[in-house]
Amino acid sequence: MLDLNMALTSRKVIQVLVGTTLIGTGVALNFSSKLGLGPWGVFHEGISLNTNLTFGNAIIATGIFVTLLWIPLKQKPGIATLVDIFWIGTVADLVISLDLNAETLVLKWIFVFIGILCIGSGTAIYVGADMGSGPRDGVMVGLESKGLKIGMARNVIEVTALTLGWLLGGTVGLSSVVIAISIGPVVQLVIPHFDLR
Repeated sequence: MLDLNMALTSRKVIQVLVGTTLIGTGVALNFSSKLGLGPWGVFHEGISLNTNLTFGNAIIATGIFVTLLWIPLKQKPGIATLVDIFWIGTVADLVISLDLNAETLVLKWIFVFIGILCIGSGTAIYVGADMGSGPRDGVMVGLESKGLKIGMARNVIEVTALTLGWLLGGTVGLSSVVIAISIGPVVQLVIPHFDLR
């Protein structure tokens, strides 16, 4: 029994690390595409443009702030919450520092679509680990508990972040819209395969 519990815990920790690494990578690929950022990317860029924070540090600062929104939604932080707050921004800055250049339009869109798959799948993988949600996804899961389908909840959050980011001066392009409406369905498609809740 102890071995089974340890195996399950190990799987959960791996899911959290893999999921958040995928998200950080996906965010960085969206940034590198230069076709417009995803909703949270627009928001984080807006924050970084108005402060001295790097793009990744803006992700971290936003994560800390958004966690406060959990209070009315009665969400409880866990290991994944802390990993999300600090690891995603770190991975994003690391991948961005590689200075990946998508020189053709086709390659730019490949970056966008791989980014969508990474962010949506990563979200499903680590939320499914049931070790606590990340700040943004805690809000998503909280809305799900209030009756919204998880894909719809994600879309509501993404559109809100996009609007606020645009008002702060973040880059919005055609890919911003594609990302905003695509991540939710990817989450909903992938989460049943990794859901340990």
